[in-house]
Amino acid sequence: MSDTRRRVKVYTLNEDRQWDDRGTGHVSSTYVERLKGMSLLVRAESDGSLLLESKINANTAYQKQQDTLIVWSEAENYDLALSFQEKAGCDEIWEKICQEDEKFLSEVFAQLTDEATDDDKRRELVNFFKEFCAFSQTLQPQSRDAFFKTLANLGILPALEIVMGMDDLQVRCAATDIFSYLVEFSPSMVRDFVMQEAQQSDDDILLINVVIEQMICDADPELGGAVQLMGLLRTLIDPENMLATANVRKCKWKTEKSEFLNFFYNHSMHVLTAPLLANTSEDKVEKDAVIGSDSSTICPDNFQTAQLLALILELLTFCVEHHTYHIKNYIMNKDLLRRVLILMNSKHTFLALCALRFMRRIIGLKDEFYNRYIIKGNLFEPVINALLDNGTRYNLLNSAIIELFEFIRVEDIKSLTVHIVDNFYKSLETIEYVQTFKGLQTKYEQEKDRQNQKLNSLPSILRSNRFRRDARALEDDEDMWFNEDEDEEGEAVVSPVEKSKSEDEFPESYEKFMETKKAKESEDKENLPKRTTGGGFKFTFSHSGSTANGANNSHNKSVAAQTPPAGSNGSASKNANLNATSTTPKGSLVGLVDYPDDDDDEEEDTSPRKRPRLGS
Repeated sequence: MSDTRRRVKVYTLNEDRQWDDRGTGHVSSTYVERLKGMSLLVRAESDGSLLLESKINANTAYQKQQDTLIVWSEAENYDLALSFQEKAGCDEIWEKICQEDEKFLSEVFAQLTDEATDDDKRRELVNFFKEFCAFSQTLQPQSRDAFFKTLANLGILPALEIVMGMDDLQVRCAATDIFSYLVEFSPSMVRDFVMQEAQQSDDDILLINVVIEQMICDADPELGGAVQLMGLLRTLIDPENMLATANVRKCKWKTEKSEFLNFFYNHSMHVLTAPLLANTSEDKVEKDAVIGSDSSTICPDNFQTAQLLALILELLTFCVEHHTYHIKNYIMNKDLLRRVLILMNSKHTFLALCALRFMRRIIGLKDEFYNRYIIKGNLFEPVINALLDNGTRYNLLNSAIIELFEFIRVEDIKSLTVHIVDNFYKSLETIEYVQTFKGLQTKYEQEKDRQNQKLNSLPSILRSNRFRRDARALEDDEDMWFNEDEDEEGEAVVSPVEKSKSEDEFPESYEKFMETKKAKESEDKENLPKRTTGGGFKFTFSHSGSTANGANNSHNKSVAAQTPPAGSNGSASKNANLNATSTTPKGSLVGLVDYPDDDDDEEEDTSPRKRPRLGS
C-alpha cells in the first residue's frame, strides 16, 4: 500500500483517568468510504485486526506532545492517544491531520468571503472562527503556533479585511475578536502583511486603515469596540515588540521598527489624526464660536466625539514616548500640538486633561527642538488660560497644570523658564498657594545673574557679541535635523515632500462616516449626557499655522496687552473676560474625578471670580 505504516501503541483513557493499553500496531491515513473522509487506521501487528478507525475531523482538537504522542477526544469522556516508536512517523501523521484541517478551513474561507454567502451563514462562519481561535488558547504552544500559521497561510487577514468593513455589527465584533487573537499571537506577522499589502493596494483599503476607521466610526455610545481596537493599534505600533533582524525580502539589514514606522507615518497616521484635525481646524473653531456646537455634526463638545478624541490623544501620547523622530517630524510639520491644545477649551475635563498630558509628555523629553517649537508658537498660552479660567478651584486640572510647570522648574529647563517668566509672569505672580511660579522667577533671576557674571568676566571686545548664536543658525540646525537620517536606529525622517497625506483628504470621508452613523447615534441619544443650552467651545486665542515656523500672527496680542498694567485693578480685563466666556457655563465641566465644586451649579455661581485670561 502507498500509505506509510508506523509502529504505535493505542491508548484509551478509562473512568479512573488512567491510560489503558489497547495494543500495538501500525498506523496509516487513508480514505474510508463508510466514514466519508480521511481516517486514521491502526491494525494490530500480531494478527492484522483493526485496533482503531477514527475519522480525521476538523472540529476535533488534536494535540501533539513530546514529539512522539498525538492525543485527542473522540467524544465526551472518550480520549485516545497514539504513542509512536519513531518521531518521523509521528510527524508524518501529524502533517496529514493538519492537511485535513487546511482543506476544511480553505472551504470555510471561500464561503466567508464569497459575496453570494447570505448574512446568516457568514455570521455563523465568523463566529465559528472566533470560537476556534478561543479554543486554540488551550492548546500546547507548538500546536497553537501551527494553528495560527495555518490560518495566516490560508488568508485569514485578507478575509478579516473584508468582513470588518461589513454593516453587520455582530460580524464586525467577531472579526475584531479574531484580529485580536492574531495580533496577540504575532504582531510582526500582522505588520508584515500590511506592509506587503501597501505595495499592491490603495491606502483606503489597507487592513490597518480599516481597523482605524472602525475605531473612529464605532457607533457604541461607550466606544467599547473603539477601545479594543485602540489597544490592538497600540500593540502594532509598539517598538518594544518589533524585531531587529535582517530583512531577507529586501536583501538589506533594516530593523522592523524603522521599516514599519516609516510605513505607518506615510500611509496611516493621516487616517488616525483625521478626526482630531477635523475638529480643531480654523474653520471649525470659528464656526463653533459663532453658532454653537449643537448645530455641527462633528463636534468635540459631543460626549462620544470627546471620548474618541481622548482615545486618539492617548495613542499620540504613546507615539511621543516611543517613536521619537517620526512623531517629532509629524508634530512639527502639522503644527499638531497647537491643534491639540485647542481641546483645552473643551467642557469635558477628561479631554482637556488628555490634551495637557500630550504636551506634558513632549516637555518631559527635554528636547530643545520641541522647546523652540513651543516657544515660537506661544503654546503655553492656552495652558495658562485654562489655569486662570479654573480660578481658585483645587481639582485635577489645576494639579496637572501646576505639575507641568513644577517639572520645568525642578528640571531647570532654561529656555522654557525664560519664556514663561518673560511672557506670563505678571499673570501668574498672584498664584501663591504653590511656590512653583515664584520658583521659576528665582531660577530666571539666578540664570540672569550667572550670564551677567560671565559677561563681565569677558574682555570688552568680546562682550558685545555675548557668544549668542544667531537665530538663523538655530533654524539651520532644525533644517539639518529634518533632512538627516537617524544613524543609531536607522530611522529615516519623513521629508516635507514625503510627509503624510493632507488632512483634507481624509476628513471628507470622515464626515461622511459620521453622517452615516448619526442616525445610529440618535437611537442612543437619551443615554448620552445632555448638552448645556449655551454649550460651546471658547476659542480666545488665534494663531496662524505660520507661527510653528517662527512667525507670530499679527492678531496675537503682546504680553503687555495680555496683562493689566502694574497698579491697575484689572477690572477692564476681567469684564472683557466675562463677556468673552459668558456663553459657556463652567458648571458643565465633566471631570475624571468628582469634586463638590464641579458638580454643584449653584456653588459654581458663587465661586470666586476668575483671573483675567491672556489675550482677553
